[in-house]
Amino acid sequence: MPAYLIANVDVQDAESYQAYGAQVPGTLEAYGGRFVVRGGASEVLEGEFQPKRVVVLEFPDMETLKAWYDSDAYQGIVGIRWEAATASVIAVEGV
Repeated sequence: MPAYLIANVDVQDAESYQAYGAQVPGTLEAYGGRFVVRGGASEVLEGEFQPKRVVVLEFPDMETLKAWYDSDAYQGIVGIRWEAATASVIAVEGV
């Protein structure tokens, strides 16, 4: 069953975040990950969610998603995001 990483990212340092964003695609390939959403326009239809930059990644399953997140390749760059932005990040199984 596919799994999705969903992030709502509030970027404070656009230049550093861009450097991080340029490196993420190279970490996904080995895990079968792909971008579904990468910061497109959003609109709240219900509730009080306040989206900033929404990112959705799709992986073959939850185990693979977690393996990517914990990988040396991703952990080697995620600190750039932590310095450049604040984010809420969740992993959820699809159908």
